[in-house]
Amino acid sequence: MSRRFLFVLGSSRSAGNTELLARRAAEQLPTDVEQQWISLAEHPLPDFVDLRHDADHTRPREGNAALLLDATLAATDIVIASPLYWYSVSGHTKRYLDYWSGWLRTPHVDFKATMAGRTLWGVTALADAEPVVADPLIGTLNNSAAYLKMRFGGVLLGNGSKPGDVLNDTAALARAKTFFASEAPLARFPGA
Repeated sequence: MSRRFLFVLGSSRSAGNTELLARRAAEQLPTDVEQQWISLAEHPLPDFVDLRHDADHTRPREGNAALLLDATLAATDIVIASPLYWYSVSGHTKRYLDYWSGWLRTPHVDFKATMAGRTLWGVTALADAEPVVADPLIGTLNNSAAYLKMRFGGVLLGNGSKPGDVLNDTAALARAKTFFASEAPLARFPGA
């Protein structure tokens, strides 16, 4: 399967710092790598309802849930581009990840087996000089990848608060040039 990247934009702001950094990293991908960009603000999902134990699951056939499910299943590489909101992923991003729980139980999707071996990446902008404050976001993505037996390419961190600030973070822009270049290891839970 040739590589196909899905960039899931989790910001409520269009062309924000996280998206700018993700686009800089994506510019380095070979031209034959397909890219799909989906903004969760422009394609919102309804609140997730956990029906694991009391309802039949059906595959969404239309709307944003269908768009995101199909795009997720088609991707070899999923890039969660979420700004750091209260030390973790944005609400839009968290809702998208919550939908993964439902897709695990959707008949004829085989979500867990399909995702196994694929690669999850993260890109985030934070307004703090200490990158350690992004550890909860990194943990969310790493552990989600580990649960699904995915590879985890890590998280590209950039610094920025006002729109465009991340373009002044020369270290982040340098990391963006090679972020997608290496083979991502299989994700592991901490301590495993």
